[in-house]
Order: sequence, then structure tokens, then C-alpha cells
Amino acid sequence: MKVLLGKKIAMSQVFADNGNVIPVTLVEAGPCTVVATRVSPNGKTTMVLGFGTRHLLNKAQQGQFGDLGNFRETQEFPLAEGETVERGAKLDANVFALGDMVNIVGTAKGRGFQGVVKRHGFRGHPSTHGHKDQLRKSGSIGAGGIQRVFKGMRMAGRMGGNRVTVKNLEVVSIDLEKNIIAIKGAIPGARNSAITIFATEGNVWQK
Repeated sequence: MKVLLGKKIAMSQVFADNGNVIPVTLVEAGPCTVVATRVSPNGKTTMVLGFGTRHLLNKAQQGQFGDLGNFRETQEFPLAEGETVERGAKLDANVFALGDMVNIVGTAKGRGFQGVVKRHGFRGHPSTHGHKDQLRKSGSIGAGGIQRVFKGMRMAGRMGGNRVTVKNLEVVSIDLEKNIIAIKGAIPGARNSAITIFATEGNVWQK
């Protein structure tokens, strides 16, 4: 399975051979270490990948990692049928190749408590004709006869900080020495936030 844990560095741009400018996101992809392999009761095999470093570990992590290192991020992934990996194996940026299509999973930036204009893109009210102090308010939230607010009503609330998947992004360039991959387009998360890179393997969702 083509998968890596990584860290978002920053956005940049690269020039194609024809002179076009391609907006890219630079990602530190690996090196990742196979911390453990597990077999579930139904026969499915998974691997646990570790990425990054940290200073303090709890006793459970110390027992799991052993002498492999102190990993900041760990995540478990299923293996394909018949695929095997050994504990301690290293995975780096050469897992992917130029032109590969990948899916990126990350945590979006937290925006805090926001109103309906910023959170849902509401237009707001007119700025004249009796709309004092109403410019960015939501307005009516339901019919009077029902005497309740329907579930899922778009209202003010906490925005961002959720898990986001962006699919079908292209690998533009790879720096094997620094394990840095340039991925076309924007990916979720702030700088230095943890992300997961999956190969699409033909199962690509498109708008």
C-alpha cells in the first residue's frame, strides 16, 4: 500500500517545461518507520507507521516503539492481501513517483466561533431601510407553527478544526535527499501540521 505520514511545510510554485506556473504545497513525506504489524481475528493484516520525533513518551509508547525511536505521529493502515512488511522497515518519499495522483488527509485550521456570513457564506441583510444592527445576522431560522428548530440548520458555531480529505492531487516533484514532495494545489492544515498521503489507486472522486 502506497501511504506515508508527513508534515505540511508551506505553499510555493514551480515552473513546468512549457513555462506555466504550477501552485504547489511542499510536504515533508517521511521517513516513516513500521512500528508494528498486526493481524485481526478476521485475518486482516495492518501496519503501524511512525513519523517525526518527540521527547516524552508514556510507558505504553515506550513498550511499543522499543529501540526504533520516539515518534510524534503514529497511524495504522491496512495491507493488501498477500502484502507483507517487517517491523523496523523504512518508507520514504520514493514510495511515490512523478505524476502519481494522491489523496491528502489533514486537519483544517481552527477558526473559532464564527457567524453565518463567514461560516456558511450568507449574504447578510441590506445596510439600509430599517436594518440597523442586522447586517451580518442570520434572520429567520424556521416557521412559527412548527415551534422548533430543525436539525442541521445552518447557524453560527465553531468553524474549522475538522478532518478534511482532498482527493486527486498530482505529485509534481520529489526531492529524495530531503524527502520533500511538491503536490499540486492546496492541502488542509496549518504549517507543520500532520498529514497523511494516500495513493488513489484508481479510486478517485471528482467533482
